[in-house]
Amino acid sequence: MSATVHKAHYADPSSFRGIIMLSAWGLALVLASFLFLWLGYLLDELLGTAPKLMIGLFFLAVIGCFVALYEEATNVLRGARL
Repeated sequence: MSATVHKAHYADPSSFRGIIMLSAWGLALVLASFLFLWLGYLLDELLGTAPKLMIGLFFLAVIGCFVALYEEATNVLRGARL
């Protein structure tokens, strides 16, 4: 009879970092979009401009989050190449 040895395989910590970063950016996107929607709604009620500011601020939040996510991703990729 021979004893078998099982080696533990641990996941790469950098993969967990990527998952956490994507989760954080997803949460930031949701929070920013709801916050800007709410602010746009309040400004529309105050100024009587229908849904113009609400939609505009929503798209501003979404585009801003995607630009920041793109910059973060390029910084991470640049750091990985060096």
